[in-house]
Amino acid sequence: MIDFKKHPCFNKEAKGQYARVHLPVAPKCNISCNYCNRKFDCVNESRPGVTSNILTPEQSIVYLTSLREKMPHLSVVGIAGPGDPFANPDETMETLRQVRANFEDMILCVSSNGLNIAPYIEELAELKVSHVTITINALDAKILEKVYRWVRFEKKGYFGLAGAELLLEKQLEAIDKLKAAGITVKANAIVIPGINDKHLPELAEGLAAKGVDLMNTIPLIPVEDTPFADLEEPASAYMKEIRKKIGEFLPPMTHCSRCRADAAGLLGKDSTEAMELLSEAAKVRIDKGDTAERPYVAVASNEGILVNQHLGEAERLYIFKETPNGYKLVNQRVTPPRGNGDKRWEELGDTLSDCRAILVGGVGPKPSKILAQSGIEVIEMSGLIDQGMDAVYKGMELRTITKAESFKCGAGCSGTGTGCG
Repeated sequence: MIDFKKHPCFNKEAKGQYARVHLPVAPKCNISCNYCNRKFDCVNESRPGVTSNILTPEQSIVYLTSLREKMPHLSVVGIAGPGDPFANPDETMETLRQVRANFEDMILCVSSNGLNIAPYIEELAELKVSHVTITINALDAKILEKVYRWVRFEKKGYFGLAGAELLLEKQLEAIDKLKAAGITVKANAIVIPGINDKHLPELAEGLAAKGVDLMNTIPLIPVEDTPFADLEEPASAYMKEIRKKIGEFLPPMTHCSRCRADAAGLLGKDSTEAMELLSEAAKVRIDKGDTAERPYVAVASNEGILVNQHLGEAERLYIFKETPNGYKLVNQRVTPPRGNGDKRWEELGDTLSDCRAILVGGVGPKPSKILAQSGIEVIEMSGLIDQGMDAVYKGMELRTITKAESFKCGAGCSGTGTGCG
């Protein structure tokens, strides 16, 4: 029997009693927010969109099993990124299926921008996903176009007002369908001074009319290397004023911890032991019946679209495989820490033991030789990841095989130019 009162995000009384965990299975995102920079693997970053590891659905069960033993008061399993769950629908839905099959008493929830959730709402209800959060920052598309750089829907990109209008349309459609399915809906809104802050009471009123259950106003966190980096974070007194106005229409959430995509523990008191268990689970290799000994290809990329990163500077690698429907991102893997000389590349060879090749924007002769000895073909290139995949899997000519000047070594290189270590 699921006790929904044990959800600490939706029930303030449960905050200090019951724990939640976010499973980071969804790395890709389908919108670009002007306040978001999804840097990975920094435990000091306590904000949405960051995580120390990416898990597969199978690894999530390994992690959750270990976590439940250490954390018996764990009551909620959520998926909140680090991208958007429904920009990664296969991974998200399979994870939810496996969690429900193995942990019948768990409360399940997801947090999404709402763009692509609608096709999955029926199954979400069947899986007893009881709580869904939709981040919606305005009911006026002219405001929203100031918040988002682009929106990607059904393999097509939308920019400016067109992107904002499409996103808003899909968000409102999703809320209607979620409420029709009997799912509790929380609306998240980022309070962005000078952009949407004066509009938020109107947003709350409109959402209340659609049956939204409560609203969480989150103060903007100015993040480096984003268009909103120079804006000021709203003061606590101003946030209190906004929540009072919101409260005229919807119950305001007042205890949000602005959780990471891999948060685990009590709200505001994430467990360091959970981070260790997460790291261990991410290393687990689970045989899913692949016939090829090395079915995957690793990629050094800044954003998962282009091969544009020097191997020596890559803190994690994207792992892809070939499927009947194209190339699919399987997971991301953390690279060994710098400073260990040859051992670093020997350890990376072990980490990539199921990869037949690695695509890099640049690489030193020493790591290239060591990885080759591990059976991994090292391909230096610049351009789209799909072009490199075609070369590996289909033997197509790769015209960007030479190393681009911009990828030789970056600011993070402290070496002499004779090799990475």
